[in-house]
Amino acid sequence: FSRVMFKFNHGLDNAIFEPVAKGYRVLPVFVRKAVGNATSNLRSLLTLSNNILQGDLIGAGHTAGRFAINTTVGILGIFDPATALGIENKGKEDFGQTMGVWGTEPGCYFVLPILGPTTTRDAVGLIGNAFIDPVYQITHNTEINARIGNQNYSEHNYYYYRGTGAIDFRAKNIEAFDSVERNSIDLYASLKSLYLQDREKKILNSQTTIETQNDDDWEEI
Repeated sequence: FSRVMFKFNHGLDNAIFEPVAKGYRVLPVFVRKAVGNATSNLRSLLTLSNNILQGDLIGAGHTAGRFAINTTVGILGIFDPATALGIENKGKEDFGQTMGVWGTEPGCYFVLPILGPTTTRDAVGLIGNAFIDPVYQITHNTEINARIGNQNYSEHNYYYYRGTGAIDFRAKNIEAFDSVERNSIDLYASLKSLYLQDREKKILNSQTTIETQNDDDWEEI
């Protein structure tokens, strides 16, 4: 099942996602940087929720500080003044990582259509993310009308945000994925190994705050 889903996703990537990512790269660097900053700033709210659930109050304060500075001084996260002030990005947290910190084993590895590689624990974590992600809750479960500009925080705004983040990530990693594809005897096995190692690193970093990995370990493939 996983290999069939992997081939399906790889075909979609070749036909749609990679061409879109290459088109996105035509945009000026400062525009792409602003988009990446803004989506990362919104994503930090999910990290904040997981910092709290993991009992990492220092990490929660750090994440909240970054969000507050970048949302205000950084104009809704378009700029990243927090890093310039020494409050660096210490990585993303999700509910799958939180479950790992709580002691949940990863379970079996499998590949989901479009969403890609996961494990039993991380698949449950995907569902859990919906309940603790403030952005998801605001756009899906709350009727909020912003009178300024007559905007509506509705469901499609969440998917715009997630889709934009995915395109930005894919654009950053075109060469990395191409390199893995060229140099792998079995691309499925290579990406499986990379995914499982990446998840284990992030969970260990959540448990031991001695060293924190970069925000996007997958960019180092």
